[in-house]
Amino acid sequence: MAREETTDGNGDEDADVPEAMVDMVLGRIVIRDGSELQHIYLKEARGERGFPIVIGSSEAAEIRRVVTGIAPERPLTHQLAHELVLAAGARIAGVDIVDLRNNTFFARIRLQAQDGADLRPVDARPSDALALALRAKAPLRVAESVLDAARSDLSGPDPLPPGP
Repeated sequence: MAREETTDGNGDEDADVPEAMVDMVLGRIVIRDGSELQHIYLKEARGERGFPIVIGSSEAAEIRRVVTGIAPERPLTHQLAHELVLAAGARIAGVDIVDLRNNTFFARIRLQAQDGADLRPVDARPSDALALALRAKAPLRVAESVLDAARSDLSGPDPLPPGP
């Protein structure tokens, strides 16, 4: 996770301050037939900034299933993972997109025990983490530095590049 280094005035740079996180929501899903790469667009819950993330077709289909309320006959991977978390006595407390390196986003799933104790966060691809967060009705946050690096404040309705 990106951290901001601070000093105590004596040149000691050992104090880490957690980075500010921004509440986000799924703005839209863009599915292009015939393409293996799809897009989701995240936007600030209370603001105007947003950015796209390129994801795979199966993750896009899962996100669309959750958003539209379509339930498959048998549990698929994300549904199974959510059920396993619940069966283990935990819940998905939220998802954080914490880093952007070499055009790749990194996410963490925040888990919480039944007694409210925070459990160890789990690293995940943002598309998988978002699919689980939507299924669990859990909040999504993005590190301010990631939002600054990835955001687009373009004045058109579609900041995604044109399709093939």
